[in-house]
Amino acid sequence: MSEHRPPHLADADLNKRLGKKDYFLQLAELQAQLAVIQQAFLFHGTKGVLVFEGWDAAGKGGTIRRISQALDPRSFKVWPIGAPRNYYLNRHYLLRFWERLPPEGAISAFDRSWYGRVLVERLEGFTPEKRWRAAYQEINDFERMLVDDGTRIVKLFFHISPEEQMERFSERLRNPMKRWKLTYEDFRNRERWAETEVAVDEMLARTSTEIAPWHVIPANNKKYARINAIQAIVNAFSKDIDLSPQHLDRQTLDAASAVLDVDQSLIDSLRARTE
Repeated sequence: MSEHRPPHLADADLNKRLGKKDYFLQLAELQAQLAVIQQAFLFHGTKGVLVFEGWDAAGKGGTIRRISQALDPRSFKVWPIGAPRNYYLNRHYLLRFWERLPPEGAISAFDRSWYGRVLVERLEGFTPEKRWRAAYQEINDFERMLVDDGTRIVKLFFHISPEEQMERFSERLRNPMKRWKLTYEDFRNRERWAETEVAVDEMLARTSTEIAPWHVIPANNKKYARINAIQAIVNAFSKDIDLSPQHLDRQTLDAASAVLDVDQSLIDSLRARTE
């Protein structure tokens, strides 16, 4: 097996584009695959965690919405992560994420995540350097425990250019339905773009592992980013798992045969799969 090579922001080709027709065709196919994967996770008790990080206005929310369209909300949960309240400030930073991990058969998506420890907390000086530097190994250990416990992890960083971000900020200002997304912090954060790039690249280098690799998503084109991101999820979640439809037990099939007006050959074929 080749040694895992962490990605770098500079490796992402921000010129990647996807046309409208290809986008909708690929999106429909990927959403259908996500639905099949969710059923397989439920049947096998597999757990899934999605980590969404990226620049402000990079398209994380839009991608999460397209994933949500395909999945049954009874076993799919999205956690938007903001600043911790006092209860969590007085405890280990990973606690609030432990509490939001999925049960068996379910998938949880984190819109921002425990990586805030080595991004915003580092950049804003909320955490002493000794503690945020220790977080790289703490996070790797945390993710190793999750994987050992049967959880699949997909980590996505949405990367855009400063110019594209400014275009999206302008769009939000003009559009009344998107204006709520724009905050003073968005503009303040832009002033530290170069410093943030250093922090992101160090995060990628220190926490992209064989068991939980980072995927840098070129996101200047929203359609390309969504397809690229969902494809990464489908690839990771479908690997080495039986995606065949769940088999019904004999008792259920006997009851169905007695009361449902269906072709007996269908019942017989389903019975054969249980033997």
